[in-house]
Amino acid sequence: MSRNAPDPPDKVVWPSERIAPFTGRDIDGSAEPEQLPVFAWRKAAMSGIVLTVVSGVAIWAAASGTSGPATTLTRATPAPAGTSWEAVLPPPDPALPSSGAVPPSPDAAASEDSSVVTFPTVDASQENPSSGNPPAESRPVRLTVRDARRVHDRYARDLSLAQQDMDDRAMGRLERGLALEMSRAAFETARVQGTGAAAGLWPRPEIWVPRDTAGTTDWFVAVAHEPQVARVSKLMTSTPGGWRLTAFTADTRVPAAPLPEIAIDADGYATSLPEDAPGLLATPRQVVHAHLASLESTTPDPRFADGPWTDEAVTFWRQERSQLEKSGWELSLFYRPEGPVRSLMTSDGGALVWYGARSTDLREARRAGATVTLNGPAGIRTGGTAFARSASVTYGRMYVAHIPPASSGERVRVLGEWSEVLESHGT
Repeated sequence: MSRNAPDPPDKVVWPSERIAPFTGRDIDGSAEPEQLPVFAWRKAAMSGIVLTVVSGVAIWAAASGTSGPATTLTRATPAPAGTSWEAVLPPPDPALPSSGAVPPSPDAAASEDSSVVTFPTVDASQENPSSGNPPAESRPVRLTVRDARRVHDRYARDLSLAQQDMDDRAMGRLERGLALEMSRAAFETARVQGTGAAAGLWPRPEIWVPRDTAGTTDWFVAVAHEPQVARVSKLMTSTPGGWRLTAFTADTRVPAAPLPEIAIDADGYATSLPEDAPGLLATPRQVVHAHLASLESTTPDPRFADGPWTDEAVTFWRQERSQLEKSGWELSLFYRPEGPVRSLMTSDGGALVWYGARSTDLREARRAGATVTLNGPAGIRTGGTAFARSASVTYGRMYVAHIPPASSGERVRVLGEWSEVLESHGT
């Protein structure tokens, strides 16, 4: 017997300007994907250009005699309740391969008293050995806000051309790291499906350029907002090969949640914060690990505000696991951080943080008689095959979150996300 089981959180929103001037990217303007079986595709015309954003949802169906819920989910990731902000997941091990499942930390949510929430002091050198130094792949340069806008506009123009041809090689000159891997994966899904790459043009973005005491920077952020459509953010990094996009997020809620105000100095520059920045509810790196640990353990973390990428994502995975278990299947989730954590100081004394992750959801049969078929991009990659023993999907994910100052009494808000299916397999 076979029944479809919803696929993991997959809300595909392509990085902005990913299209030729007269085509576009569809964007989901309705309720969150965790709550909807399908997405409404939405297009908005503005300034004589069509702005569209693709909002795809992959749905899992656990094969059985009963009909499975067509539950869908956006990309999300949270941290187990009752644990400390101490990194719940270990730092990435350079010896590990760049893809595939990573076992969760053995002590992940069990080492602390669940009735006490503490924020331990962590030695910065232990929490992040490279704290305060730019990643090896970045190169600090002198950059004005005007220069940054030119860099962004050139990226947008060249990206449109690369998108038209789904040119993997050209993308290598525009993006780097996980962002590049995710974009190329989306191209591959489109090729298998026999369609073109989704993309869109966005209005003139707001640019924030941080700089250090030497007056240099190795990154900046561009944020564009089209009311009733979406807010997107793009993080550009200076590399030995030039400027590259290294992070992208989108918030397709209507209206999109407000972003905190970025703190700007007298010269119009922002202030970047290290991964172990003090004075916040938790350091940026601790928040990243807690967020991912919450999703991996399917345990809501009360220190995160409710939303599609926190408690709603946890609810989705719990429902997914329950449906699979009824069909004789088991679900295992693995999340790990990937790439640098980038933070800008906000006017309230908090931080706006961008970070990436790689996740794998593994489904394994515990008894014979039921099959699993992947839907969405994962199903496209596997040709709609029904699997009798196992099925796995690996995603690239990116997030932006606001960490409030320690004295505020507020919770961490996850304000946007991007995810793509990198691999899908089954037996």
